[in-house]
Amino acid sequence: MIKFSIRNKIMGIAVTLIALMVITAIWTVVLVMQVGTRIEEFTYSYVPAYGDLARANIRSLEQGITIRRIIIDRLQSPNDGSQQTALRNSYDSLGGQVELEILAARALIQGLIAKGPAPGEVSTLSQFESRIDAINDDTRRRLDAEIKRLLVALDGGDRKALAGEMERVDELRDELNRKLDGIRSDMLALLRRDANSTIGKQQQVMLISILLTVLAAILGLVFAALVSTGVTRPVRRLLEGARAVEAGNLQGTIVATSRDEIGHLTTAFNQMVEQLRLKERLRETFGKYVDPRVVEGLIAGPALAAEGERRVMTVLFCDVRGFSGTSEAMTPQGLVKVMNRYFSTMSAPIRAHQGVIDKYIGDAIMAYWGPPFAAADDQARLASLAALEMLQLVPQLRAELPELLGVRALPNAFDIRIGIATGEVLVGSIGSELMMSYTVMGDTVNLASRLESANKEYGGRILVSEATIAATSDAIEAREIDRIVTLGQTRPQAVFEIMGAKGELTAAQLELRASYSEGLAAYRAQRWDEARRSFEAALVAMPGDGPSMTFIKRIEKMAAAPPGEGWDGAWHLERK
Repeated sequence: MIKFSIRNKIMGIAVTLIALMVITAIWTVVLVMQVGTRIEEFTYSYVPAYGDLARANIRSLEQGITIRRIIIDRLQSPNDGSQQTALRNSYDSLGGQVELEILAARALIQGLIAKGPAPGEVSTLSQFESRIDAINDDTRRRLDAEIKRLLVALDGGDRKALAGEMERVDELRDELNRKLDGIRSDMLALLRRDANSTIGKQQQVMLISILLTVLAAILGLVFAALVSTGVTRPVRRLLEGARAVEAGNLQGTIVATSRDEIGHLTTAFNQMVEQLRLKERLRETFGKYVDPRVVEGLIAGPALAAEGERRVMTVLFCDVRGFSGTSEAMTPQGLVKVMNRYFSTMSAPIRAHQGVIDKYIGDAIMAYWGPPFAAADDQARLASLAALEMLQLVPQLRAELPELLGVRALPNAFDIRIGIATGEVLVGSIGSELMMSYTVMGDTVNLASRLESANKEYGGRILVSEATIAATSDAIEAREIDRIVTLGQTRPQAVFEIMGAKGELTAAQLELRASYSEGLAAYRAQRWDEARRSFEAALVAMPGDGPSMTFIKRIEKMAAAPPGEGWDGAWHLERK
């Protein structure tokens, strides 16, 4: 709850100053009443008339301030009609008060003339009356007319006319203030002349008035300084805190030093920063479970993610060769260490090449590339380069795992198999009302999985679809392995093996690719002997080449039982 609001503080200063002014007036009256009849006239006629003129002067200045507030508010908030109405009502009210104060002063002066003051004062008082009438009937009338024209220019939005009217209003108001000041000055001179007989008492009154005025000014300045400091200092701290938050620094807090609106704003700011820190911790935590770019995308466009859409994307599957036999020989703790190290090592190239890791399935990694996480034209190239880098990390991983487990060597040779396919998929948040997963689905995903598994059939390490090769031929070197029909499909499609980055193949690899291509062409033409010689030549160039050995074994069976003239050269895979 706000204890001392800023409004209450400002009102407190005004009330204090008004109270001091009231005290000054009362004290002055008490002292003046001790003198004779002349001081009584001074107290009840001269001083009130002077005070009325002074208040008229003050109200005139307040009218000028109100006019400026009307102009500023209209320029800054042209649609805030209620504020404009309130300001104009305030202006009209001040105008009425000016007129009442001037009429009150005139009535007091008329009362003094009626009482029959000293002969020399009748002429002076009559002049005061005439000057007051001139102010009320001439100067104020012209000022009011100019202000009406100013308001018309303001409503019309004519800034040039507004500036001219404002200048004329200021001139007339200065004239009014000068006339009021002149009357007050002349009246003050008259009062001094009339107070010669009581100069001592007047000096006391003046001294006390000055002291109280100075005290009021000092107190006003002190209070204003305290309130302004109490407002600007915490506002400055809030501004610095807001800039720190904008720069990403969520560690700082601001101490609330007051219980006004700014103190409550400071508390609210600290609570906001705490919520931002909590959200950042949640973001960092869930970033380890879901790719941070997916999290950002879901936050930025949750409706789009929920609806899903079809896009051309590239999907990668990576699996560990012989994982089942290897895992059975490990303790649970050792297996966790191995898998964490494996996933960390293999995930790094995917992330480095803008891929999104969809999930870990046992020892398999599923990742994908495509808009909005990677450019459509770059996705196949990035996926292929990531796969090559993953293969390059295998020797390092083989060397680290035994040391990680505290054994001399792993039970089985550690290696990976990768399948990559490019095509149309369904991408979006898929799942139930209780749990959703932002993922990709479709035949392309299944094909990538089948290609990873097809490495077992061909003894390869990276098999990719024809669409992937077509989109990345400028970045990698590849060879066609075979035309296959995967389980669940009827149409054959060419599959390729990525051999290396563009222009980086060795002479042996180039010889391997040429001999293998010749053998594949002879195989499809059912020239079995020629095909066998070509594949054997490929093995000479690269001993242990899995696809070449696979075809040599297959040719032995095909030569014994040829498929016939209608054969399309495709191989049907009977397992996933």
